[in-house]
Amino acid sequence: MQTGAARGHLHLRAPGTSLVLDCTGDRLPRVLHWGDDLGDIAATGPGRVLEVASSAHRAGPTASGACDRKAEDQPRRWTGRTWMTPTTQRARVPDAVGQTGLLKHALAELATAGAARQMSNTLDLPVPLSLLPEHSAGWLGTPGLTGHRDGADFSTAFTVRSIRTVRMPDLPDAHALTVDAVDEHARLGLVLEIELTPSGLVRQRATVTNRDTGERPYVLDGLLLTLPVPAHATELLDLTGRHVRERSPQRHEFTLGTHLRENRRGRTGTDATLLHLAGERGFGFRTGQVWGLHVAWSGNHRTLAERTPAGVSLLGGGETLLPGEVLLTGGKSYTSPWIIGSYGHGLDEMAGRFHQQLRARTHHPRRPRPVTLNTWEAVYFQQDLGRLTALADAAAEVGAERFVLDDGWFKGRRHDRAGLGDWYVDETVWPEGLRPLVDHVRSLGLEFGLWVEPEMVNPDSDLARAHPEWILATGGRLPPESRQQQVLDLGHAGAYDYLLERLDALVTEYDIDYLKWDHNRDLVEAGHSPTGAAGVHAQTSAAYRLLDELRSRHPELEIESCSSGGGRIDLGILERTDRVWTSDCIDALERQQIQRWTGLLLPPELLGAHVGSPVAHTTGRAHTLDFRAGTALFGHFGVEWDLTAADPAERARLAEWVTAYKELRPLLHTGTVVHGDHPDPALWVHGVVSPDRSRALYALVQTATSVMSPAGQVRLPGLDADARYRVRPYRPGDRAEGPHRSDPLWWGQADGVELTGRMLAVAGVRAPTLFPERLVLVEARGL
Repeated sequence: MQTGAARGHLHLRAPGTSLVLDCTGDRLPRVLHWGDDLGDIAATGPGRVLEVASSAHRAGPTASGACDRKAEDQPRRWTGRTWMTPTTQRARVPDAVGQTGLLKHALAELATAGAARQMSNTLDLPVPLSLLPEHSAGWLGTPGLTGHRDGADFSTAFTVRSIRTVRMPDLPDAHALTVDAVDEHARLGLVLEIELTPSGLVRQRATVTNRDTGERPYVLDGLLLTLPVPAHATELLDLTGRHVRERSPQRHEFTLGTHLRENRRGRTGTDATLLHLAGERGFGFRTGQVWGLHVAWSGNHRTLAERTPAGVSLLGGGETLLPGEVLLTGGKSYTSPWIIGSYGHGLDEMAGRFHQQLRARTHHPRRPRPVTLNTWEAVYFQQDLGRLTALADAAAEVGAERFVLDDGWFKGRRHDRAGLGDWYVDETVWPEGLRPLVDHVRSLGLEFGLWVEPEMVNPDSDLARAHPEWILATGGRLPPESRQQQVLDLGHAGAYDYLLERLDALVTEYDIDYLKWDHNRDLVEAGHSPTGAAGVHAQTSAAYRLLDELRSRHPELEIESCSSGGGRIDLGILERTDRVWTSDCIDALERQQIQRWTGLLLPPELLGAHVGSPVAHTTGRAHTLDFRAGTALFGHFGVEWDLTAADPAERARLAEWVTAYKELRPLLHTGTVVHGDHPDPALWVHGVVSPDRSRALYALVQTATSVMSPAGQVRLPGLDADARYRVRPYRPGDRAEGPHRSDPLWWGQADGVELTGRMLAVAGVRAPTLFPERLVLVEARGL
């Protein structure tokens, strides 16, 4: 790791994107540009002699791997690839540095070109918008830091004391910036961390510290970090939803004022907008510049898009703090969640940066994602050994690799009105414990998983009767029940220790491979006893610690984040879990939309996607097996269906889809997700292209009847424009069921059709005409 001091202008680059920061003066950094790559600003052609001296020099490797500090003040000659000093020592030009010479001049000119001017009835000096907007600088929009000390110190004026940059040797394209600032009058310290990741994400977070040694604490009400977007980002896109209908998109104009999405549910929420997006008018998956922002936090949070009459447009986000929730006594600090921005040409590129970053994590799931059978919709609470061993046999027959026992196995849990919190195997149902079932499942070659909901408690439970003080409440009353349950206060050391002991004991006793970790209600009046003080922040932090500690004791354990389905999906919980349950709705038509928009944040291998029964339990809608399985294929594939009730033909067909998933998962779980911006809203096109673009799989999905018949051309994006591909239907998704007398000519040819990537992206192929709620698969293989 190399570090260096930095003042001046900094240009951080990653493939396809640039972030330019103005770090001049002693105010907090300002963003001059975030968006499309500005190119190599310092490249001026061979033979040009430039000065490369600066106290703002950002440490960069020389030929020997060290920073050549002694030669900084010497003139150097640009050779076209490297700088040459008078001593002919070769030094690689850093990718993102604030330095003198042409680069410093060019970045200063960029700042001058975009500088605001004084207008009538405004402040005498233009208002700089920093990453943490300050009222003291004249900013009259949503402030970055809100709080007070007995009513005083409500407005801060931070002065930068130092700025340091870091480049990691194992991540040569990663750049990190740490800003240390202080407000001596308010007696507050601030540390800003800004990163540009190799995938092109801008990550930032802030830590505020009470530097007052007296008795007056600082009451922190909120901390908001922002990123500006340009004026031509004129449309907003965010997501909303509800239980079994998550991730519904809504688009509208980016008008003057503030568009605020605030969550006070105590969890991420089924209505949460995973990303707050701003883009050029009409932006789509493949077209238009788009900027997005995500808050990596699993509790209360907010995102906003704000546009002022002065021409400032921004995206911002942070944790939503309840009154009195963060009280900083002398020397204490608060660190915000990571606020993460992504830019792209089209939604696919913007989302792809998140996918790349997640896949680059050391703890990202690497082994093939096992085909998972979950018992919930197969048996609900009607658990017995004979029925479940038969279901396991059927699961093994179709090729499942993991068997997950869902809700109903623990003490008193014959329905959803009792038992939560009593995490002991129910001896009335399992007189020999879970061992007979676990042994049978393992004898079939399947992994064993178990459902838990540690953060919840039923009032009708031994735990609630023994420890009513462990229930989150404001004092004097219990919150309204939801699903006949309350929330266990993990801020109580006793409650935390109890859960850790029980979970650890269960995982150890049965050598559990996988936990489905549920969280089935919002937090209402979530107070910590005996004071009744707001406790959502502490609850979220404690849940993270609990997950972290359990994982540290059982490094091979995998955990799914489930919360009434997709109610806890964010990059905070994903640091501790291995996939999410995308929705409790596994109706394939609903899942097409839910998975489509959840995919803006997460790659397919993190999205739990199961084949349900022929009639969906949540909607009553009936679908063919091919539509159900073809929809689940583009996620972490599984089954949630009583296979003992399926006939032999259904099981055989499902086994074909399981075989196809196993063959395709190396592609689906490493490749680039793409979508076609098809003009017919009834026909969706999406797929995955391998990293080397030698292979791709596309789904053509008929979501409804179309006004056009026959279906038109569909373009297949993402391939190498100059490479040639053989394109043909892919089994078992090759049954084009529809109101037609014949399939497209190429569809029936054994060898399909041979076209270039450019032809497929620009002209495309004729789609088969399908019945509504059907899909087919198309493969493109490089020649």
